[in-house]
Amino acid sequence: MTKSNVVPLRKPRKSGSRNDRHRWQGKSPRSGPSRPRKPLIAILCAMIIAAGGWLAFEGADSLSGLVAAARTPTADSSSAAFSFCGADRHVSCIVDGDTFWFDGEKIRIADIDTPELSPPRCEAERVKGEVAKARLLALLNAGKFSLSAGLRDEDKYGRKLRTVTRAGRSLGDTLVNEGLARRWDGARHGWCG
Repeated sequence: MTKSNVVPLRKPRKSGSRNDRHRWQGKSPRSGPSRPRKPLIAILCAMIIAAGGWLAFEGADSLSGLVAAARTPTADSSSAAFSFCGADRHVSCIVDGDTFWFDGEKIRIADIDTPELSPPRCEAERVKGEVAKARLLALLNAGKFSLSAGLRDEDKYGRKLRTVTRAGRSLGDTLVNEGLARRWDGARHGWCG
């Protein structure tokens, strides 16, 4: 054996150190299959727990608006000639300021809440609800739009939860900016003052 082939083994300076233990055993500290490090797993778990807490506090519907806003705008491809819904008309019609029928499906706009019309709790809510309903009719009839699903596909009433956008901008945001809707926070709030 020549002198250049001999690898001297040194005792570790700090006992218990993983790198030093491997050197003492004559191994590289990085030898063997790589595996995730515990701190990375802990960080990922903390992020998942934090996201779950945010969803429980803010609601999945709030997240659907954020997800839709983060997407790059795509070509809007949906359109219809909307009218107000009647007793027997449920194809492409407006129920109230945040609910409509489109292609035979009942859609609930996921990122907003508007005044109730069935039944309103007071006259002020009824008036504002009628204005929101008329404004949604005008917005949907103004051109092509897109529907995007969030984390939940439908609500407890079986309505499809969708964010409605045109050119990448939420029609729900338009109603909120005009004072005809509120951002959906997972709970209904009164409109009676």
